Amino acid sequence: MSYLLKAKSWIPEEKVAETTLDEQNDKIKKVRELLGSQLTAEMPSFLSDATIRRFLRTRNWSTEQATKALKETVKWRRQYRPDTIRWEDIPGREHEARRAYIADYCDKNGRIVFVSKPTIKSKSSAKDQIKQLVYNLEIIAMHSENIEDECTVWLTDFEGWVLTNTPLPLFRESTHILQNHYPGLISVAILSNPPRIFESFWKIMSYFIEPKLKERVKFVYTNNPESHKIVTDMFDLDKLESEFGGRNTLPFDMDKYAERMKRSDQMRGASVHANGYSCSTQT
Repeated sequence: MSYLLKAKSWIPEEKVAETTLDEQNDKIKKVRELLGSQLTAEMPSFLSDATIRRFLRTRNWSTEQATKALKETVKWRRQYRPDTIRWEDIPGREHEARRAYIADYCDKNGRIVFVSKPTIKSKSSAKDQIKQLVYNLEIIAMHSENIEDECTVWLTDFEGWVLTNTPLPLFRESTHILQNHYPGLISVAILSNPPRIFESFWKIMSYFIEPKLKERVKFVYTNNPESHKIVTDMFDLDKLESEFGGRNTLPFDMDKYAERMKRSDQMRGASVHANGYSCSTQT
């Protein structure tokens, strides 16, 4: 984890470049040239046009910056092999899935919903918690293959949170992986009902979050109608979990969730990418 001691690696905040579709395609072609045919042939599924476009968009359409970031991610993927992780490989998966899971519904804009509940005490090591995060991000990336914009809403339940629920080293490693190896996936991150003590921790955490991503973080309090409107505007409350101010009180169905994950594993194993993400396919 030597990168934890390094300075922040993202490029300074600057005016977002405006590009036409033709210009984007030209930049994707340029990145492929900079990567080289040997590298693109090594990881054709990962180095898709959609992936390259995400890296370009989060690097302000700089072909040099995107190429550098992609090469670093390719190196990480060679070592970590995230594409080989399967549901059966997640230690304590029946418990850990209740702490972090891909919901069986989308928001009103059709975006994937990723739910995390850090106040549920983990029974796994930090290494295994990272493994589960990477597994989920791989599935989200697969289902968003042909979606142009950021496609995921990240919901986190902070009701009753204490400092030990989110160790800083674990947060930093998770953030590093999300921002550097899975950029451009998160559209909105909702922090639900964080206690006052969280404010001090957030000041530290936010230092490690890219400015563009930090702008997408929303604090929401379910007992505050004005604050909660962010959620009511985004979700069907009959589907949204009660922890986030929704009306869904059904218990987590582990059997159904496991079957969904296994189907996603089969798709990844066959190198088949979904044509976008359909909520109807999650049942």
